[in-house]
Amino acid sequence: MKSLRSCPKYKLILIRGCDYTLDISFGGFISQVTANPVLLVTVLLTLGVIFVNGWTDAPNAIATCVATRAMPPKAAVLMAAVFNFLGTFAMTLVNATVAMTIKNMVNFNGDTQAATLALCAALFAIIIWATAAWYFGIPTSESHALIAGLSGAAIALQGGFGGINGHEWIKVIYGLVLSTFLGFGTGWVFSKATAFICRSMDRRKTSGFFRGAQIFGGGAMAFMHGAQDGQKFMGVLILGLFLVNGQDTTGSIVPPIWMMILCSVVMGIGTSIGGYKIIKAVGMDMVKLEVYQGFSADLAGAFCLLLSSLYGIPVSTTHTKTTAVMGVGATKRLSAVNFAVVKDMVLTWVLTFPGCGIIGYLMVKLFSAINL
Repeated sequence: MKSLRSCPKYKLILIRGCDYTLDISFGGFISQVTANPVLLVTVLLTLGVIFVNGWTDAPNAIATCVATRAMPPKAAVLMAAVFNFLGTFAMTLVNATVAMTIKNMVNFNGDTQAATLALCAALFAIIIWATAAWYFGIPTSESHALIAGLSGAAIALQGGFGGINGHEWIKVIYGLVLSTFLGFGTGWVFSKATAFICRSMDRRKTSGFFRGAQIFGGGAMAFMHGAQDGQKFMGVLILGLFLVNGQDTTGSIVPPIWMMILCSVVMGIGTSIGGYKIIKAVGMDMVKLEVYQGFSADLAGAFCLLLSSLYGIPVSTTHTKTTAVMGVGATKRLSAVNFAVVKDMVLTWVLTFPGCGIIGYLMVKLFSAINL
């Protein structure tokens, strides 16, 4: 059995054989952060990414609620923060798997120092890319930005593409295709089905019901956003903690409640500060929605995310919700969708991979030059 003396200097809990895990109680976490500058930088970058995720991704969940005036913006932001936390809490068992899946996109051959450097570079790339996209009011996928940033960092560290795991990248392509086509198709079907069911009803009398139903749909979207993105970035936070301490796997560790609350609060603050640009782009500029259509888009997006989570497929919540809104808009006619806005979004999504890859590459070179 491995001796405690040969373990890193931070408090460790010994389990089977040479496997061990770190103390991630709140007190233990704070003591490690204050004692290790590299860990401090990693944590700050991760929280920065969660914050910009609140800017650019979390607002998708409540965009239609606000656009159709089913909820005022402040109440919608509060609802999103609460349901993001609940979604994160409910899906904790998949967290470590998601984190390791993202890490396995690249291969560092057990070099935890290189993996830590790449992770920091990728997180920095996300902050730069997402902030630029937010400035123009375009929602982005932080998950894809993270994968692209890690890959660019790996290329910089290894001097080529040898460290890129192509079979893991296929999962990203599957998720991208699924979130795009399933989101659009489900949005179209749900909107058509809702209109058919209510075809003989007085629309004025059903508006109150659909406003309440849309609040439910917005809560469901926020819940599933927490289940997907909340899990991913809590997993990244834990992964960074382990990498800094010389461990290249997190095992089956479950995030503590204090970490869920911290991530949910940071994300909620980001949404409240900068989320309105994304709400306007998705809920107002792209398609003009009626209340029942907003409900259909929320329900379709939540259904797609639930399906993906149950089958363990990492997808982009941004792509899923925005394509669901497009599908709903297309039920009347394709011209109801503002394709000028769609073009900007799709271009940003496509450029996320090379853009964040280049930024990750450059950040590794910069961090290496300053011996971070």
